[in-house]
Amino acid sequence: MTTSTTPRDLLGIGIGPCNLSLAALADPIPALRTAFYDGCPRFSWHPGLLLDDVTVQVPFLADLVTLADPTSPWTFLNHLRARERLYPFYFAEHFHIRRTEYDAYCRWVADHLPSLRFGHHIDAVRWNARRALFEAEFTRFDADGRAAATGRVLARNIVLGIGTEPFTPEPLRPLAATPGVPVVHADDYLTHRDTLLAADHVTVIGTGQSGAEIYLDLLRRRPAGRERLHWIGRTGAFAPMEYSKLGLEHFTPDHTRYFHALPEPVRDRLVPAQWQLHKGVDAATLAAIHDELYRRTLHGGWPDTVLTPAVHVRAAHRTDRARIELHLEHTHQRTRARLTTDAVVLATGHRPRSLARLLGSLEPHLRRDRAGRPRIDAHFRLCLDRAVTGSVYVQNAELHTHGVGAPDLGLAAWRSATILNHVTGRPVYPLPARTAFTTFGLQARTRQVPPARQAARLTPLADGT
Repeated sequence: MTTSTTPRDLLGIGIGPCNLSLAALADPIPALRTAFYDGCPRFSWHPGLLLDDVTVQVPFLADLVTLADPTSPWTFLNHLRARERLYPFYFAEHFHIRRTEYDAYCRWVADHLPSLRFGHHIDAVRWNARRALFEAEFTRFDADGRAAATGRVLARNIVLGIGTEPFTPEPLRPLAATPGVPVVHADDYLTHRDTLLAADHVTVIGTGQSGAEIYLDLLRRRPAGRERLHWIGRTGAFAPMEYSKLGLEHFTPDHTRYFHALPEPVRDRLVPAQWQLHKGVDAATLAAIHDELYRRTLHGGWPDTVLTPAVHVRAAHRTDRARIELHLEHTHQRTRARLTTDAVVLATGHRPRSLARLLGSLEPHLRRDRAGRPRIDAHFRLCLDRAVTGSVYVQNAELHTHGVGAPDLGLAAWRSATILNHVTGRPVYPLPARTAFTTFGLQARTRQVPPARQAARLTPLADGT
């Protein structure tokens, strides 16, 4: 095992959009030694969901750096300039870019940043109290994906950007884990699309954005009158995502600071109540689905497809004919039914990856809330006891402490800048004091009722009358 002798000021674990943002903003800071490790051979952002013409749900200004530093060389606009696509983009008038275009932009940044180490998987992180440094052990993989070497890197601070992992509901886990059974997560949709299109009947589970996009893609590719599609999910309606201008202010630093200061029980009630801010479906996607269904009625008849919200899967198993039988329950009616299908797509979202595998040795030092979750401070640091003098920051793992903006790409640059300002101990990136017209909560020690209006004083005319 080789050990790096020069400690890094900041060691990033995982290279998704969040840590890629941090690496890009850290790149021009003099004397700040950083390194970012990821076990994947190259940058890749949800490749199974890079459908044609599907857009990112935030404007292009919510790239890796612009909202913290619009002069950065790593902006989306500079990516277009480097590819000689700036004028075509200008005339296209696209405020929301395609998902494939965002992926290409991130890969462009990843290809040029010297601090990134792909093909390096961090296996464990330990705190060396004697040296007052973190020790991170890694495995390096060769081009064929085989373990080639092991090593250790030292760091004063760690930032975890390990992201989320696909979530499979408990009743479907045995089938999803069985080779050859056509039960696939949305993350792998494009890999299995041909198999799904060849199936006689397909069921899409999940009524969020991914479920809507996959259902629409399957619908468009199956013949009229023989669609043979079901779309079901637990949500009580195929609901549009909240996208009003004032509603979007929940994705500002102002709301993040407000949410973090709330008592824990209040935060826990708010997160599920705000589901439509981040778990609904883009209104344009819902409109496209309705348009496609309507088009198929023009010559008489209805498309052979069923869309039912407020349904959850109680159990699932293979039948004797190698089909899949789903046991369903309607959450409002409390009625039950069985659905036999040939393939299932799980658009059931993601869950945060466990920190325990990486930070097992830090467990005695980690402070947790009443639900057993890590406490995270306003600087996005895990709350550790005083025995650990280094900082462990997290990215997109703070939904329970910072609110619905945690996974939103629009806050990635601000969060990265906040972390870098704290690591360096100075405002490398000046951050705005106010970012929303909405005032979230009553401000302490300020007058809430305006004073009575004073009567206007009359000014005498020049002639004294």
